[in-house]
Amino acid sequence: MKLLAEMRIYLCLALVLCAVLSLANGHCYQIQVEEGAAQCLDPGDNRWHPLGTTWRNSECMDCSCSGCCSAYGVPTGVPDDCVAVLDKAACEYKVFKKNDLSTECPFMGLVGK
Repeated sequence: MKLLAEMRIYLCLALVLCAVLSLANGHCYQIQVEEGAAQCLDPGDNRWHPLGTTWRNSECMDCSCSGCCSAYGVPTGVPDDCVAVLDKAACEYKVFKKNDLSTECPFMGLVGK
């Protein structure tokens, strides 16, 4: 009986872990490719790419012809007097004081990517 109870606990933990992992996957979307096509269209940049290639678009998304996912993590634990700003040239968030964008703020960690 104890073994059955432990198995239920582990099963519940496994289900919770699966749910949490899907939430931490960052922002992703699929790209629709017509059957037999030799290339696909990146909807972010509106550019065509050959099948089998990977690229990073101007929206900081890492892509292939199957889809795109964010190439950056989103800061967590940002203090109330600070703001997170996406630097699209570096594809990373920077955290600054709201009243002084030249002063960086500490934050707890990153989610996604």
